[in-house]
Amino acid sequence: MRERTAEIKRKTNETDIVVRLNLDGTGRTQLDTGVPFLEHMLDLFAKHGLFDLEVTARGDIHIDDHHTVEDIGICLGMALAEALGDKKGIRRYGNAFVPMDETLGQVVVDLSNRPHLEFRAEFPDRRVGTFTVELVHEFFWKLALSARMNLHIILHYGRNTHHMIESLFKAAGRALDEATQIDPRVKGVPSSKGVL
Repeated sequence: MRERTAEIKRKTNETDIVVRLNLDGTGRTQLDTGVPFLEHMLDLFAKHGLFDLEVTARGDIHIDDHHTVEDIGICLGMALAEALGDKKGIRRYGNAFVPMDETLGQVVVDLSNRPHLEFRAEFPDRRVGTFTVELVHEFFWKLALSARMNLHIILHYGRNTHHMIESLFKAAGRALDEATQIDPRVKGVPSSKGVL
């Protein structure tokens, strides 16, 4: 089996980002983005997805974190799509529930080549530390678009905003781990169309 890895570089007037992803890793991370809360979430995402993930980002965080978070989502989505290649033999679908104390989050994914984000989550706080909570939607939206996947984010309940976001990133890692796994029973691409 070929290595399912990718390296994406993206440089704009606002950000300079490098993402390296190995879908068949152990959850090892190396993160340097200037956005500590996002690094915490990406670490959880990779650990629970058993992906090896390296992200280096320099962005205009003196303005705010928006461009950096958005562009990391774009690059991670592109890396996921590239690492998957022709998608032969993958399970395609993934679903994960993750509790975090009083919170229950769920993520459902279809690696369908039809990008869509359904985001059913509301948070009681506008910030966690210095991180603007609306950027959670921005990250997952750009991830879904760039990976060309159908991504459903569902926050069933919770009170603590940190716990709520954490449950979603952990669930995203677990759902994508399930969807990207090779199933020996799958011959070719798992679609009646013959392509994904």
